[in-house]
Amino acid sequence: MIKVGVITASDRGAKGEREDKSGEVIKELVAQIDGEIAAYQVVPDVKLIIKSEILAMVSQGVDLILTTGGTGLGPRDVTPDATLEVIDKEVPGLAEAMRMESLKVTNRAMLSRAVAGVVEETLIVNLPGSPKAVSECLEVILPALPHAVELLKDEVEDCAR
Repeated sequence: MIKVGVITASDRGAKGEREDKSGEVIKELVAQIDGEIAAYQVVPDVKLIIKSEILAMVSQGVDLILTTGGTGLGPRDVTPDATLEVIDKEVPGLAEAMRMESLKVTNRAMLSRAVAGVVEETLIVNLPGSPKAVSECLEVILPALPHAVELLKDEVEDCAR
């Protein structure tokens, strides 16, 4: 069982003015990798709040944090910035894979600033904000996530195939 935290960064969602459809997509998809939602929050697009929520979920012992929203170029898009301030190391291949596959769907994918990284033993991945883009991106990286979690927990004896 993979303990998953979901953070939706949305000013309107945090005010209750918008339903969190992207968070629902994440919840549905992580079930495919035996993921259990252990923590879930909708927060405003405020870097300090996003950072605090990430660190709170890490302290709760979640294995994987998936964020949605705030990965673009707008002035309120600060999720990658918050993530970069808390991670110990980046895992660029995850974000690169998402962008590569998303470019097959839309040229706007190259505008994504999504990042992925590790803080302590928790993997954090930034996903886009739209439900469709969340589904497209998460489906690309989903098969690799259980192995990443095993590596972080030091449960892999030999990575060679």
